[in-house]
Amino acid sequence: MKKLFPLVFAIFFVACFNTTTTTQILDSNDQIEFYNTSDKYPFSEATVVNNVIYLSGKIGTDPSTGELVEGGIVAETKQIMDNIKNTLAKMGSSMDNIFKCTCMLADISEWKQMSDVYRTYFKEKLPSRSAFAGSGLALGARVEIECWAIKTN
Repeated sequence: MKKLFPLVFAIFFVACFNTTTTTQILDSNDQIEFYNTSDKYPFSEATVVNNVIYLSGKIGTDPSTGELVEGGIVAETKQIMDNIKNTLAKMGSSMDNIFKCTCMLADISEWKQMSDVYRTYFKEKLPSRSAFAGSGLALGARVEIECWAIKTN
C-alpha cells in the first residue's frame, strides 16, 4: 500500500490540477492594425488587436498646432479627453466603449482637478482606472492618459 500511495497521489494531483489554457499566437502583423497619424513620434497613435483599441498615452496638445494647450491641468485634461474622443470616433468607437484608462500625472496633488474634468466625459459606465504621478511627462505636460476601448465596427 505504501508503494501505491505516490502513484495514487500523482494521478489525483494531475487529475485535479491539470488545466488547459488556450493562447492565440499572433504569427503576422495582419492580425494587428496600426494607426499612425504622424511620422514625428516613434509610436503608433493606436493599435487594434481582436477588436480592442489600445490608445497610446495622450497629452493635452492642440491637434492643429501640436503644442500643449495653456491653462494647466484642467485645460490639458479637457484637451486630452477631446483628443481621445476624436481618435475613437475616427476608429469606429466612442467614449462609451472605453473600459480601462491609465492616468499619469506630473503632480499627484492635481488628481482631483484632473478627475473632475475626466468624469464629465463618461455617463454611467465608468471605466476601470489607475492613476499615478511621475517625475516628468513629454513636453512638460501635467497629465497623460491612455485608454483601452472596444472597436464596434
